[in-house]
Amino acid sequence: MGIRIPIGYDSFEDIRRNGSYYVDKTGLLWELFHESDSQVTLFTRPRRFGKSLNISTLECFLNIRKDSKELFEGLEVTQHKEFCAEWMNSSPVISLSLKDAAALTFRSAYAMLKAIIAETCLIVGFLEHHEFVDPYDVEVFRRLRAKTATDEEVRESLRTLTRMMHAAYGRPCVLLVDEYDVPLAKASQQKEAGERYYPQMLEVIRGLMSSALKSNPWLDKAIITGCLRMSKESIFTGVNNFASYSVLDKRFSRYFGFTHAEVEDLLVAAGLEKKAGLFRDWYDGYVFGSERVFCPWDVANYASALIADDDALPQNYWRNSSGNGVVRELASFASLDVSEKLETLMNGGTITQRVSDQLTYDTMLQTEEGLWSVLVMTGYLSKADPTQVGDTVALRIPNREVAGIFQSEVMELFAQSLDTTLQDALMEALWSGDEAGASDAMSGLLWDTISYHDYGEDYYHAFLAGVFVGRGYGVDSNREHGLGRPDIFLTDRRRRRALIIEAKRSTSASSMEHDCMEAVKQIDTRAYARRLHGYRTVLCYGVAFYKKDALVRKTPQSTSQGEL
Repeated sequence: MGIRIPIGYDSFEDIRRNGSYYVDKTGLLWELFHESDSQVTLFTRPRRFGKSLNISTLECFLNIRKDSKELFEGLEVTQHKEFCAEWMNSSPVISLSLKDAAALTFRSAYAMLKAIIAETCLIVGFLEHHEFVDPYDVEVFRRLRAKTATDEEVRESLRTLTRMMHAAYGRPCVLLVDEYDVPLAKASQQKEAGERYYPQMLEVIRGLMSSALKSNPWLDKAIITGCLRMSKESIFTGVNNFASYSVLDKRFSRYFGFTHAEVEDLLVAAGLEKKAGLFRDWYDGYVFGSERVFCPWDVANYASALIADDDALPQNYWRNSSGNGVVRELASFASLDVSEKLETLMNGGTITQRVSDQLTYDTMLQTEEGLWSVLVMTGYLSKADPTQVGDTVALRIPNREVAGIFQSEVMELFAQSLDTTLQDALMEALWSGDEAGASDAMSGLLWDTISYHDYGEDYYHAFLAGVFVGRGYGVDSNREHGLGRPDIFLTDRRRRRALIIEAKRSTSASSMEHDCMEAVKQIDTRAYARRLHGYRTVLCYGVAFYKKDALVRKTPQSTSQGEL
């Protein structure tokens, strides 16, 4: 219907000037600056839930060097006329994002951090020549801009800039810091000379934040965003009037993510009301506080795809926006209890778990509670009941998109950690036509991994492919052969032999034999083994799965290629 949906824009000003569709979150301004008494506010949310856009909105509304009245016309915040008269374009603002201060080594990451600070100095370059700014601060400012400042000057940089802004405008400064914890997250994952550079980066970020936030007379308010709140690092220890809001907190919950009403309005504006069910299945299911929300990144991407092509299918947009290693960390955790809980989740169930929003990158993945907490804070799990309060809650996988991430990550880990003895036993049984041996070995491998039968046959197809690829075979899945597409086509070119497998998921143990023979019949009637020229041996199997048990049956066809 002609609406423009912004993809990848985190600039409020660009979205409004381009006439793109904007989901109004400006009520956050009123609640932060009129309803809240906190001087320092930290918002932690998963990636792609609007943190950067909200920071941009705050900067555009507050910045004394801008005239933003036209951009905010008709938006929620303008209902508060006296508030807008007092606050709109009335504050000196320092705004920066630390999302790019990440690298493989501390030296590179620190250099990127200094570059971010230098760029911030360029934005407020007028301070260098302002008559009321202290000459000593000007000297430091020039070194910061030239990236030649000392380590101490870098750690004190935000405090220096707020002091200079106060001198220039005669009023305290608003500090906006987006993605404050990205340097710590990256540092915790990397190793330099055999050690992570986390301690060095922690010292830098602690100094940067503490000097800016703690007993700073030139600071009016600070708004900070990130994925996690740090606890043991003491980054915020001693900061006066500090408030932190995570996915567990009710207050401010509607300002991150798209609410149901907001998604309905967007779909109506785009003429996509008939696709609402797909959006709910794939991208809904998150609970922030007591608010049910969609992932904005996914909604925007899929709506844009549908506007271009009405037949576009949902995709996993969120998966590709960052790494998903925390899921594999959980799957590899050496605990039977964790495996059982993970299996429950992947079958669409819920688990009850204690979670905390105060974590540390240094140790958060070393305990089970830490792993569950990180999964909740980063959006891989969500509260099952929005009315639940406290730190012990029922958890679930929010939607089909995230379920797909769990499936792919767990299956990849499974493929890397299979029992090679069982794998060898399975391959020997299949190549020799031993149905009982193949059934036993396949069932044994299933019992060593996570199964989630509610997801249909796709899981079992991925399971089989993982087994065979792990033994070095070439595997095609659902490739055209004969009159149809077998689930698995495996080749051993050196020995000129092949396996064809058709898999079925049974609904009960008693139906496995019937389902297995149906798979055998399908191989025969659809002539999957035809046109395999050059292979001396072709073995065809039907396989039935029920939960963690497998039944294997060989087709009555001859294994001689010449007789197929």
